[in-house]
Amino acid sequence: MIMPADRLTTLEIRATEQEKTIEELSGQIAEQWKVIERMQRKLDALADRFLALEDQAASDVPVTKPPHW
Repeated sequence: MIMPADRLTTLEIRATEQEKTIEELSGQIAEQWKVIERMQRKLDALADRFLALEDQAASDVPVTKPPHW
């Protein structure tokens, strides 16, 4: 049978381990958020470049009706 003092010690150990796990997970989330922000900036820059290239290429093509119209 577990004595009340042993039970309290077990709960304190468990709480300490859970606190450590939460801190580790929080750190991992913070790192992942930095990666996501960096990737978002790169995606935005690539989208801007793509749109600029698309605008340059689209201006050379005349807009005309197809022959079957």
